[in-house]
Amino acid sequence: MKLDRRGLLRGAVAGGGLLGLQGLMPAWAQTGSPGLRADLPTLSGPNIDLTIGQSPFTVNGRSATATTINGTLPAPLLRLREGQNLRLAVHNQLEEDTSIHWHGILLPFQMDGVPGISFPGIKPSETFVYEFPIRQSGTFWYHSHSGLQEAVGHYGPIVIDPAGADPVAYDREHVLVLSDWSFLHPHEILEKLKKSPGYFNRQRTTLAGLLDGSDRMSLEERRMWGGMRMDPRDILDVNGTTYTYLINGHGPQENWTGLFRPGERVRLRIINASAMSIFNVRIPGLAMTVVQADGENVRPVETDEFQISVAETYDVIVRPTEDRAYTIVSEAIDRSGMGRATLAPRMGMTAEVPPLRAVPNLSMADMGMGGMDHGAMAGMDHGGGDATGGMSMSGMTMRDPDNAPPDMAVGVGVDMVNMSPKNRLGERPTGLADVDHRVLVYTDLVSLQPNKDPRPPSRTMEIHLTGNMERFMWGFDGRKFSELVEPIRFERNERVRVTLVNDTMMAHPIHLHGHFFELVTGGPAGHQPLKHTVNVAPGGKVTFDLTADAPGDWAFHCHLLMHMHSGMFNVVTVRPMGGAAS
Repeated sequence: MKLDRRGLLRGAVAGGGLLGLQGLMPAWAQTGSPGLRADLPTLSGPNIDLTIGQSPFTVNGRSATATTINGTLPAPLLRLREGQNLRLAVHNQLEEDTSIHWHGILLPFQMDGVPGISFPGIKPSETFVYEFPIRQSGTFWYHSHSGLQEAVGHYGPIVIDPAGADPVAYDREHVLVLSDWSFLHPHEILEKLKKSPGYFNRQRTTLAGLLDGSDRMSLEERRMWGGMRMDPRDILDVNGTTYTYLINGHGPQENWTGLFRPGERVRLRIINASAMSIFNVRIPGLAMTVVQADGENVRPVETDEFQISVAETYDVIVRPTEDRAYTIVSEAIDRSGMGRATLAPRMGMTAEVPPLRAVPNLSMADMGMGGMDHGAMAGMDHGGGDATGGMSMSGMTMRDPDNAPPDMAVGVGVDMVNMSPKNRLGERPTGLADVDHRVLVYTDLVSLQPNKDPRPPSRTMEIHLTGNMERFMWGFDGRKFSELVEPIRFERNERVRVTLVNDTMMAHPIHLHGHFFELVTGGPAGHQPLKHTVNVAPGGKVTFDLTADAPGDWAFHCHLLMHMHSGMFNVVTVRPMGGAAS
């Protein structure tokens, strides 16, 4: 019997709700936590109530307390429609201030939910009402912008259905919220990183690895990295040594399962809601067609694997034709762990879970060396470190103000300056350079609709992503965020070309609130992909065109939570010429 898409969705919700009753769910499909279910509880309509509190959370047999919304982790799915007006009453039952930021949603800046920037925050036992019209459609999410609450469960998905026909055809959908969970409190994690930035890295190269070849590095490369006193496997600050990787609140052993009928077009709405984890996503045996990035439709592109950085979203279509199960893999980019879920025709079915792949090594491109060869290292100073950990570091050089860009501070907050930044949008991301299947890159993304603003930029701007890895200090242009840091200023409707230069060895997912920007990919003219978050590769640079069409004060930051908390944050101020925000 042929059902329309809505009918299938209603059936899926009804079936999921039945399975969600803890007494009827098989043990393998439960998280073991009160209030958590195999499906995502869904809220919709013009008036929605959200209560932020604390709830017990259990994963892999261990229990802790999570910060939750309406008692669930992840928070309820908000199902909205383009063109509707929305009123959200948010009640704070915590003993500390809280907030909700609506990630990727276009709204008045007073409703953006960033304490100290767009509103004062929500105090304990108080209620704040967010009200705004829904002006877009797509896959988005919401999370706390207070302290480190996002790391302990304060996040949830948003799906906005288009007002008209959806250009993406599908029979069934599943929302997949990827995240990370640690039984260490995030403040304790940050304290350990401040004392020892490599604290969580248990995958360093070894003498044994050199001798037996398992490190996949030559003696020359080992000497080079050793001379720089740097670790070629310093890829994620926090990883699988402390994190359990979740999909819809389920750990790998609990195996969240989404159903399909063979032959259906299944839409997977994939959200990276983690605090510190970048994932490589694949479904062995099943091709994926990317149809949306960050909530914006793109021309369909088929791939076998893609990287999703923190705060990005990707929608893909899969069409399983066999009566079998498939494993959904979200592997941390340093290969220290993975999230695992299943697509299957029936509950209880499983597929083989692939082993973790070999740990990747950073390359000279990650060091900002561009096209330089290893021989270029010969004349470089590898010693002379000072008390701050600053030293000359190959293509990324420190302690030479002549190499620093204009207006960039080069104090203790900076230990590297990228001498040879390179556009890496067309390169396969970390760990995927040599896999034998198709991998999505940013230059594959082409906007489905023409870009709205065809004007060329009227000016250019360069912003450096900087840090001192020994001190775990991060910032823009060498400065940590404080009240003394000058905001980034745009005139309303100004068209600006912005280039982000990554002077560090770490990837940084950079997010601008209240706007979408067009990645300059060199693709079809007038169809540059729209993004609200972009991953800037180590030693790389990213250029985007921005129309500053939303007046107000907006957060601009790295979405690695510990990096933002440690200073990689600023305010973008959009004002009419000579006027105030309105």
